Amino acid sequence: MDPKIDGTGFGYIIVEGLRIENDIVIALSGKATKRRKKLSKATYGTSHIVSRDEAEHVYEDRAERVIIGSGQYGRLSLSQEASRYFEERNCEVELFPTPEAIQHWNKAKGSVIGVFHVTC
Repeated sequence: MDPKIDGTGFGYIIVEGLRIENDIVIALSGKATKRRKKLSKATYGTSHIVSRDEAEHVYEDRAERVIIGSGQYGRLSLSQEASRYFEERNCEVELFPTPEAIQHWNKAKGSVIGVFHVTC
């Protein structure tokens, strides 16, 4: 999948050789942008639970799948409302610790969105 993700460590992700020190979202176009964690933090008081508002922001028409990197230790989770939102759009969600999610991202084909949490 493009862009290729080269690696990650606590607090960063390397995309096409560029070290980025924040969570990112990769759109269907391949453009990587900073994750809008405030959308989830406003609902849950933490950015470690993806809210429906954030799911709506991340989702794009025609997306078949969302690969979510849940952090170096897998602490990010998907709220029931966010899960339901993706399900209603027939968009499969795959949630893995970020190092593992990167492997799935780099092998992915089709209409896939990526969300990568880079800390815990």
